[in-house]
Amino acid sequence: MLSAYNPVPTLAVKDLDAARKFYEDTLGLTPSEEEMPDGVMYTAGSGRVFVYPSSYAGSNKATYVSFDVPTEKFDEEVAALRGKVDFQTFDLPGATWEDGVARSDEMKSVWFADPDGNILNISVRL
Repeated sequence: MLSAYNPVPTLAVKDLDAARKFYEDTLGLTPSEEEMPDGVMYTAGSGRVFVYPSSYAGSNKATYVSFDVPTEKFDEEVAALRGKVDFQTFDLPGATWEDGVARSDEMKSVWFADPDGNILNISVRL
């Protein structure tokens, strides 16, 4: 059934222009050349992310999208975002936090939000 198809994370935003600035300038995502009637499709690695305007933007308080980066790129990606986003911390059993980065025996991760409060994550498995 659906296991043969690629999922597309879909992010609701209040202001598409502000979201485009964040996703393109802050995160460096590339808009797809594919025409979308009510939003923007971004290419990210071998996947895609769809961003569209909605009055329900930011209403979910869980992680919307996770970017799984190679171990050797994690620190570089985190450094590139530092000062551009606010890293979030929270109670995460089995993890310790240092300078906004959660670490456990299995992973390192950071969480941050887009301008509408959609929570994004960068992580690496150790």
